[in-house]
Amino acid sequence: MTSEDTDNDEVMDEVAVTSAFGAVVALNSRVPEDSLTGSMLGTERAGHGVAFGDNGLIVTIGYLITEADSVFVTTASGQTLQAHVVAYDQETGFGLVQALGRLDATPIPLGSSADLKVGETVVLAGHGGKSDAVYQEIIARREFAGYWEYLLDEALFTTPAHQNWGGCGLINGKGELVGVGSLLVQHMGSSGEVGDANMVVPIDLLKPILDDLVMFGRVQKPPRPWLGLITVEHQGGLVVASVVDGGPADDSEIEVGDQIMEVAGQPVSELASMFRLIWSLGEAGIDVPLTVAREGETFEISIESADRNSLLTAPQMH
Repeated sequence: MTSEDTDNDEVMDEVAVTSAFGAVVALNSRVPEDSLTGSMLGTERAGHGVAFGDNGLIVTIGYLITEADSVFVTTASGQTLQAHVVAYDQETGFGLVQALGRLDATPIPLGSSADLKVGETVVLAGHGGKSDAVYQEIIARREFAGYWEYLLDEALFTTPAHQNWGGCGLINGKGELVGVGSLLVQHMGSSGEVGDANMVVPIDLLKPILDDLVMFGRVQKPPRPWLGLITVEHQGGLVVASVVDGGPADDSEIEVGDQIMEVAGQPVSELASMFRLIWSLGEAGIDVPLTVAREGETFEISIESADRNSLLTAPQMH
């Protein structure tokens, strides 16, 4: 599906959509100050989650709950319950929590994000019902690469933007959950104007990994190599903007301002190609050879990768 696919045969069922708002909960988490992500994402995090399935299971965006030692959810009826972290999937960005008690929220059915068409009307809903719901249009389905070593082959982009997007539920015209709000991004309109949009993680990415996440807390396959590099695209190249404290790159010779020229001898100029090359070398723990340019000189740096999950504070119960 591309941004040129503009047919919209879907009809918005307002009753079903309004009913679905009741599945969206407010989510508040607390993270230890000495955690790996505390300095980057904060130790007090707030957003939304969406109840689905059985037993009080809630899907949210993972950065809200990563390393959390305390999670509380509040339903549309005002009920507040403690919850525990079930899983955070690094590849998709989804997080799962489970309410510790009977959740006063009707679970939303999962729809098909693959069926969404560019130009289709959807709703990005936060906790608070219609007053915190934004009727949007799907403006694109395309690749998204995030500087924190994150890549989606196809993400959803919607506008007008919801300004409190984290963990919001993207609801289709049938009242089904088709995505979870992740980011506020910039987009260029047809007239060249720049405006805000939301990047939404498609719900279809959750379906094949859901059983593993619920049963084991993570997907049962070898973890990808992680470097702890914060890299940005700049003037046609890739520049190191920062390194994660305590991450693999923090112990290497790489420096802020270095330009990454090659991965394992292969030229790179975009985040997506760099990530794919790193991940193609093997699983977490392998050495990743980089060719780096600094102050007019080019040299080799090898970084011993790690499993990012192994450096995160694990949930206290599962």
